[in-house]
Amino acid sequence: MNIDRAVFALFATLASFGLATSASAGGDAARGEAIAKRWCANCHVVSSDQKSGKVDVPTFADVARRRPDDRSLANFLVEPHPPMPNLNLSRKEIDDVVSYIRSLDPNAPAPPPAKDPVPPKKG
Repeated sequence: MNIDRAVFALFATLASFGLATSASAGGDAARGEAIAKRWCANCHVVSSDQKSGKVDVPTFADVARRRPDDRSLANFLVEPHPPMPNLNLSRKEIDDVVSYIRSLDPNAPAPPPAKDPVPPKKG
């Protein structure tokens, strides 16, 4: 019976890892842009309508063109390095910023279309 529990625990762990990985790919780029404009634009150029940022700080478009994987970007935002301040972003906010950065890569594949919400049942 201990083997059954171990196998169940292994599958539960793998399933939760899969959910966490897919969640990072599901961020909202529009919300990520708003977060970036609020918190990151003091140093980084985060959008095409911004004129300048600090010297020697990569633009978000540069970061996108470098194409680090989503996990690396998210980990960097979780554990920022000086002089970058610790913004204490939530996991969802980090996913949104990562999705926004992804959207700035002109060679990135298009994100999957959003699923249509299920209309409420009549009656």
